[in-house]
Amino acid sequence: MLLTRKPGHSGGHAGASDSGLVASLARGVSRAIPTMDRRAFLRRSGLGVGTGIAVSQLALVQKKAQAADAPASGKARKVEIKRTVCGHCSVGCAVDAVVENGVWVRQEPVFDSPINLGAHCAKGAALREHGHGEYRLRTPMKLVNGKYEKISWDQALNEISAKMLELKKQSGPDSIFIVGSSKHSNEQAYLLRKWVSLWGSNNCDHQARICHSTTVAGVANTWGYGAMTNSYNDMRNSKAAMYIGSNAAEAHPVSMLHMLHAKETGCKMIVVDPRFTRTAAKADDYVRIRSGSDIPFLFGLVYHIFKNGWEDKKFIADRVYGMDKVRDDIMAKWTPDKVFEACGVDEATCYKTAKTLADNRPSTVVWCMGQTQHTTGNAVVRASCILQLALGNIGVSGGGANIFRGHDNVQGATDVGPNPDSLPGYYGLAEGAWKHFAKVWDVDFEWIKKQYAPGMLTKPGMTVSRWIDGVLEKNELIDQDSNLRGLFFWGHAPNSQTRGLEMKKAMDKLDLLVVIDPYPSATAAMAAMPGKDSELNPNRATYLLPAATQFETSGSCTASNRSLQWREKVIEPLWDSRTDQMIMYQLAQKLGFDKEFTKSHKLVAGKGGMMEPEPESVLREINKGMWTIGYTGQSPERLKAHMRNMNVFDVKTLRAKGGVDKETGYKLDGDYFGLPWPCYGNPELKHPGSPNLYDTSRHVMEGGGNFRANFGVEREGVNLLAADGSCSKGAEITTGYPEFDHILLKKLGWWNDLSEAEKAAAEGKNWKTDLSGGIQRVSLAHGCHPFGNARARAVVWNFPDPIPQHREALYSTRPDLIAKYPTHDDKKAFWRLPTLFKSVQEKNKDIGKTFPLIMSSGRLVEFEGGGEETRSNPWLAELQQEMFVEINPATANDRGIRNGENVWVTTPTGARLTVKALLTERVDRETVWLPFHFSGRWQGTDMLPYYPNGAAPVIRGEAVNTATTYGYDSVTMMQETKTTVCQVQKATA
Repeated sequence: MLLTRKPGHSGGHAGASDSGLVASLARGVSRAIPTMDRRAFLRRSGLGVGTGIAVSQLALVQKKAQAADAPASGKARKVEIKRTVCGHCSVGCAVDAVVENGVWVRQEPVFDSPINLGAHCAKGAALREHGHGEYRLRTPMKLVNGKYEKISWDQALNEISAKMLELKKQSGPDSIFIVGSSKHSNEQAYLLRKWVSLWGSNNCDHQARICHSTTVAGVANTWGYGAMTNSYNDMRNSKAAMYIGSNAAEAHPVSMLHMLHAKETGCKMIVVDPRFTRTAAKADDYVRIRSGSDIPFLFGLVYHIFKNGWEDKKFIADRVYGMDKVRDDIMAKWTPDKVFEACGVDEATCYKTAKTLADNRPSTVVWCMGQTQHTTGNAVVRASCILQLALGNIGVSGGGANIFRGHDNVQGATDVGPNPDSLPGYYGLAEGAWKHFAKVWDVDFEWIKKQYAPGMLTKPGMTVSRWIDGVLEKNELIDQDSNLRGLFFWGHAPNSQTRGLEMKKAMDKLDLLVVIDPYPSATAAMAAMPGKDSELNPNRATYLLPAATQFETSGSCTASNRSLQWREKVIEPLWDSRTDQMIMYQLAQKLGFDKEFTKSHKLVAGKGGMMEPEPESVLREINKGMWTIGYTGQSPERLKAHMRNMNVFDVKTLRAKGGVDKETGYKLDGDYFGLPWPCYGNPELKHPGSPNLYDTSRHVMEGGGNFRANFGVEREGVNLLAADGSCSKGAEITTGYPEFDHILLKKLGWWNDLSEAEKAAAEGKNWKTDLSGGIQRVSLAHGCHPFGNARARAVVWNFPDPIPQHREALYSTRPDLIAKYPTHDDKKAFWRLPTLFKSVQEKNKDIGKTFPLIMSSGRLVEFEGGGEETRSNPWLAELQQEMFVEINPATANDRGIRNGENVWVTTPTGARLTVKALLTERVDRETVWLPFHFSGRWQGTDMLPYYPNGAAPVIRGEAVNTATTYGYDSVTMMQETKTTVCQVQKATA
């Protein structure tokens, strides 16, 4: 049944009712539903939101609008449809923006998108407001005598660059720290790492450090790549799914559509969390654990799996290293009584959960920051990996480790952006990596080396989680010449970081503070607010620069499942905002390295005719150099063809079934949507992308995989390569093999498969540094993976705990468990800074007497990240107007607290937060929970007077991280947010 408007109908807005359409729908719905899925039905029926017409799907409406009579002004109406991607979480929902005469007038969810299928959450539905938001920063500003004053771009750029050069001369390039953004496009994130490198420092980082750095480290060191193995869509093929530390219903709402479809076909859903979440409300089984006790629970499951012989013995024998040692450790340490003592889950519940996962394979495990944001985060992640390896659930459709990332491009920014310990693509900082990028950038390696202070080129920088200590720590304890004196917040919210009171002190001590953001974030207010416990440096120069949103530029972003999507520019940059790439280029001009910065890029005219790097040419440079993770096949042309032809991609597999792009003639058949990395070889090779990592059931050129040989070929006499016969489909080498390089090609007799030009380029190179792509092309032609074929590591010998060990949080309410499961020893010069573990825990082992409640935090569906952007959206602000603390009714009653009353939340840091009490049994008697999206109030004081005029968010509230305590992961410097301690008391007038 095809429903259209009658000829000559005048149209109307997307939400308008149409009685004829509704009547037709009522007559035909019973016939339509059984024969087509929701996406096809809505597309064919022309339905948008409610019963309106989907403008993005009906050419008739577009044509009618373009052909309309000229308005009274005499200017013809021009209506365009621009396809973009939601700028909030990492699901990657596509949006069609309706633009009339350059104004974004409305939006439509893209029903053809295989990811969101025409669905939006509240944030996505309110997206247009972020393009035209009235609370944005409109012009550059400078803090003068405690107030922000408007200045010109020329003044801002001149003064900032002059101050940077002054600090560089006095204290070296490492005296400045650059905090990048997980909301930058891939191209902008890549450019920022390049920009910082040419400045001469590795002191750069971004949001991923404090959301999933422990995931990246833990997963990459287990089986090769630090990313989600499967996809949201592939969860439709799962027979069981366990969410642990993930509240997807609020944090990744549209992802739940795929899970709910899986449940309709029998998938068993388990939610493990200290709090009964909206996700738990959809589960078959809910398991409450004590915050921070994930390892005892996970190993309690593995205990029953081994005890009952449910493990996948062949999978382990062929593809896993060290599982025998792990088994012995678990069977000795994590008997049911020890599990119950540590995490509060009894034997029967553990047994039932383990049996559900074992009986319903393939089963998947989903986790988020509930697992990662702990001092043991890397170990918790590896415990989840071990569970899936024991069950043989990795490398299979419906299985996998489905790690839901946070922001819209946190995956891409991690892959190619400003990491302090690696160049783009996880190339590391060794001289060989630098020489590779010197060639990619066409910049002399020796010139780059001279930009760095002696000995600092190959030394990892500080992390965003610890810039505070880079400012405040004693200089003799810091592993660089100078303390930090300058800071850039380039699209990052400070209230997403812990230790807010100390952050204010550090901010006040800086000589230079630059905030670059469409919304100035809490940084602006914190910087202008007088310090109660610190004295503001009178010489500090503070600037706010208005950046354009992602809807005012173009570029690619990478969803959590590793699929790339291309955003079209929806509107021109509003007010006096400029794109991030333009700001980088203009600062590079002032700092003297603009020619090196843009040598390999095409410059195009941007706002006001000013030049900026073209995003397409930046992506081509990424394609040129990013061989490690397979960002080489996703050319701008291929990605744009995918965006134009979303309808040809299967919802379950993400694979295109036929399809030819009318604009270019590109044949989409066989591609996976968004070409999920690794997408090997150059674009001409037409690798389809890899939907499920490590899947040996498919040929490498059909998206298949195996575990990466990244850790050598043997360990203590044990073979680390995969067993005979354990290889991806069609591989000519049917046993394990190491990474490909020029020597291996010659030994195999495949060297002559290279062209003469490829031989010249590949000589002395490996699959990661051969810019010709010849080594990859030849290995793929023989059905082999360029990165080799090895076993996953259940034992990660280069980590502090080779086998994951439970260690109590630094601030714990259980001194008995601190004695049994103490934390690590303190560390010196770890990521350039001393890091405390045992000394903090010992000092606070009895802290539970004063602060008896475990304090945790998480997301709300209405807001995202630090919340400045979404709390500045009046449509979202209306939905949640108060910062609050969830507290169990019994706990509240003991304190004389009633629902809706103001309370003080206090912590060992000395912080006091005033929030509303929400009495609920979602939390148990020992736990309280607060959302982390708020800022704008500081220990009871409204910070409104300190925001720039007109740029304060609609809703302001206490930031939970003003009060969170010290604590960092032993590998990555991930901050501890999920397990700290507090007291809650009724606020008196």
